[in-house]
Amino acid sequence: MSFRRWLAAVPALLCMASPAMAQSGLEVLNVTTAPDGAQTYSVTLQILILMTLLSLLPAALIMMTSFTRIIIVLAILRQGLGTTQTPSNQILIGLALFLTLFVMTPVFDRINAEALQPYMEESLSMEEAVVSASGPIREFMLSQTRESDLAMFARISGRDGFESRDDVPFTMLVASFVTSELKTAFQIGFLLLIPFLIIDLVVASVLMSMGMVMLSPLIISLPFKIMLFVLVDGWALIMGTLASSFFV
Repeated sequence: MSFRRWLAAVPALLCMASPAMAQSGLEVLNVTTAPDGAQTYSVTLQILILMTLLSLLPAALIMMTSFTRIIIVLAILRQGLGTTQTPSNQILIGLALFLTLFVMTPVFDRINAEALQPYMEESLSMEEAVVSASGPIREFMLSQTRESDLAMFARISGRDGFESRDDVPFTMLVASFVTSELKTAFQIGFLLLIPFLIIDLVVASVLMSMGMVMLSPLIISLPFKIMLFVLVDGWALIMGTLASSFFV
């Protein structure tokens, strides 16, 4: 899928999250003519709503895709290595963004084929395109959401249950999906920290036995942790594990 098609799929995601944008058209400017011939111009409320929704688009892309899990795991990995600013935040966000695009490519392909292209060919109305675009996103989030999290939010909202997972309201699904992603990210992060913790404990014990209590164990353990990470081809393992965790 080309980058241009990815960009074309973004408006469909925005439309899915915004019923107000599913109208037949937006009247951007109102022109009022006074009796003396003077004209006044005013921006409609709809365009203000549209601009507000555009400001929420980054949050929607973060919370409704695989980005949350990936960026948390990468941040925990950096913390475990002990390299406080290496890789930098910009590099981590870039890695998370492009890995997210890789993971979400099948979803974006379906949105493009089932909603965006038919709408551009005028074979689907805006309302029908919004419904079609919401399907792949819902399926992705449902496949990554724990039943316990859905049950918790259903109980909080006072609902006894749903006949099928398709009946879950979109707002409840997003909340459950984000909760599940946070749980999964911290579980992966915990497993990543164990070998680094063992190295820190060994180095700290050796330094204590040598009486070098004034020397920080982090200074000594950092080269060993980096060496271990490089020897096991850590970046390939991390990226491959993160990507495959969404396809299981």
